Amino acid sequence: MSSLEGHTGEVYSVAFAPDGKTLASGGDDGAVKLWDAASGSQKSSLEGHTGDVNSVAFAPDGKTLASGSDDATVKLWDAASGSQMSSLEGDRFCFCDGGYVATALDRVVR
Repeated sequence: MSSLEGHTGEVYSVAFAPDGKTLASGGDDGAVKLWDAASGSQKSSLEGHTGDVNSVAFAPDGKTLASGSDDATVKLWDAASGSQMSSLEGDRFCFCDGGYVATALDRVVR
């Protein structure tokens, strides 16, 4: 078992990519980190949230990573490149069939 060190605060969420090769983590430092699951090395740090990152999840095809934050945004990232693809209003999310993402904030689902 390995310890992955790179966040500057508490880690609130972790998720494996569907192929098991990449692990994502998010925490109170506002960063989303991508890790090589086999070696434990950090692949990238995805910056863009201004609040705690409470949830991370890969889309079923593994190509997109979503992160939800206290800054009231859900960010969609290209899992391969780490580039931000979109920023949506919300702090909770789920992936739906067909590649859609549903978000929620203040009792409203979008």
